[in-house]
Amino acid sequence: MDSKGNVYYTDLKHVWKISPDVTKSIAVRNVHTHELHIDREDNLYGEHLWYEGEATDKWGHRVWRLRADGKLTDIIPARGGFREDYNDVCFVRDRQGSQYWIDRTEKAVRMQSSDGMIRTLAVSNFRNVRWMTVTPGGIVFLVDLHDLVRVGRDGSVRTIARNLATNRRAFLFFTNEHAVMGLTADENENVYVAVSADQTVRKITPDGRRIDVAKSKGPWAPTGVCIGPRGDLFILEYAGTSVRVMKVDGDGNVTRY
Repeated sequence: MDSKGNVYYTDLKHVWKISPDVTKSIAVRNVHTHELHIDREDNLYGEHLWYEGEATDKWGHRVWRLRADGKLTDIIPARGGFREDYNDVCFVRDRQGSQYWIDRTEKAVRMQSSDGMIRTLAVSNFRNVRWMTVTPGGIVFLVDLHDLVRVGRDGSVRTIARNLATNRRAFLFFTNEHAVMGLTADENENVYVAVSADQTVRKITPDGRRIDVAKSKGPWAPTGVCIGPRGDLFILEYAGTSVRVMKVDGDGNVTRY
């Protein structure tokens, strides 16, 4: 969500925008991106990932930016492989513009500050880091398979909650690796996690308490979540090839777009 209240989400074909007057439109066409980032100037970032086919069995990607004034440009032109192969741009960023990612080989959380300096924030016996978020002040929360882990600015690593998914079998199309998906944190370090296997968004308090705050129904399951300035939750739901957004306000009222 940007400072004007526009909500952006991806259906893996286009990036969509829901404006404050609930008008829905395509913001960026024909891009396959799994992550988005909005900076302090309301610039939107994402990628386009593609597979060339079995003949070459090669992947490629480019990274784009949609400026607040509507101008769309590539900040990294088309190149081979995956974005993670290069570790030069990622979409988990704090207020200062520092970027965070997981080095799976070294089992380390890395941080690159806005001046380009890279340092190791923490090393731990991570099993399978899936999704990650960072607070404006630089506290990292990540999903390590089914566990929620906090990484402090001082490099401390602490598991906040284990086995977030109570359903031992993933829901519908989700593999066990995707049983727990997107997450976000508020200013008090409450973390909201899309537990797709349970069709639930679960709030995890700093002391590890679990509170179910939203529930998907039928074939739908949550895959991502963000928090609005008034504490409203905007939840991305997925069912097969369809996506939609569920809004849950502070009184628990639900609106779907």
